[in-house]
Amino acid sequence: MERQCVATIGFFDGVHRGHQCLVSQVSGLARELCCPSMVITFDRHPRQVLHSDYIPQLLSTLEEKMSLLTAQGIDRLEVLPFTEELGRMTALEFMRQVLCKQLHVQTLVMGYDHRFGSDGGTFSQYVEWGRQAGIEVVLARELEGEKVSSSRIRRFLAQGDVRMANHLLGYTYSLEGEVVSGHQVGRYIGFPTANLQVRNDKLLPALGVYAVRVTVSDGTTYGGMLCIGHRPTLNNGSELSVEANLFDFRGNLYGQKVKLSMVDRLRDEQSFPSVQALQHQLEQDAVQARQRLENQ
Repeated sequence: MERQCVATIGFFDGVHRGHQCLVSQVSGLARELCCPSMVITFDRHPRQVLHSDYIPQLLSTLEEKMSLLTAQGIDRLEVLPFTEELGRMTALEFMRQVLCKQLHVQTLVMGYDHRFGSDGGTFSQYVEWGRQAGIEVVLARELEGEKVSSSRIRRFLAQGDVRMANHLLGYTYSLEGEVVSGHQVGRYIGFPTANLQVRNDKLLPALGVYAVRVTVSDGTTYGGMLCIGHRPTLNNGSELSVEANLFDFRGNLYGQKVKLSMVDRLRDEQSFPSVQALQHQLEQDAVQARQRLENQ
C-alpha cells in the first residue's frame, strides 16, 4: 500500500519566494511526521480549459515549473491534467476522489486565501471538508516581509522592472527559445543578434533593451544585451522581435535553443533618425550592459 503523504496544491506559476516558503513547510512537516512530501500542480492553466480562447501569460512554462519545484527538495511532484471533469468537481469531491483515494494525502498544507474546487470556500470550510474526506488541513505560515504574488511579479515585468521581479522570484527571470533567421541587419552594423522564437504563452517583459546572460546549448553562458520591440528605426512594422547580442561570441546559433536570463533594464525602445544613430546608441548600450552584468 502506498504511504500517506504531506502535500500542498496549486498552479505555482513562477515558483516564487512565497511558493518556495510553502513548499519548505510541506517538507518540514513531512519530516516531522516521517512520511513523504508532495507538491500537486496542473499541466495547464485552469482558464485554458474553462475558456478555450484564453492564452495565459506565464512566468514559467510547465517544464520550467517542474524543474523549479523539483529543485525545492520534495519527494514527489504530481502533475494533474486539468480537464473539464476536474474543473466541475467540488472541493470535497476533489479531496475524496483525487487527494485521498488517488494520491493518499494525509495532511494538506494550504495558504489562508488559497482556493480549489468549483465551489471554493473559506479556509475553515476546507478544514471541515478535509475532515469529511479524512485529510487534515493545515494553515501555512505566511512569508515574512513584503507581499509576494505571481500577479505582482507580472506587473513588475510589464513595467520592465526585472530587478524587482527577480527579487520576488528569488532567481533570475528567463526566456527560452529557438534561434531563427531574422532580418540580418545587426551583423552589418557591428551587432549581430540571435533572433529568438519565444512561446506565445510566456510573459515578455516590457519593450526595451536589457542586460542579459545568454546560455547556449552547450551550457556556456555569455553576457549580452537584449532588445524586445518592433525595431522602429528599421521600419519593422508591427512584428515583435526578441533579439540578443552576445558579447565575445563567435559562431552560428541557428536552430539552437538558448536561454536569456534577465538581469536589468537599460532603456525604452526608441526610434532613431538614422542607422548610424542607432549604431552609436547600441555601442553605449553595450558598455552599460557590461557594467550592469559585472556589478550584479
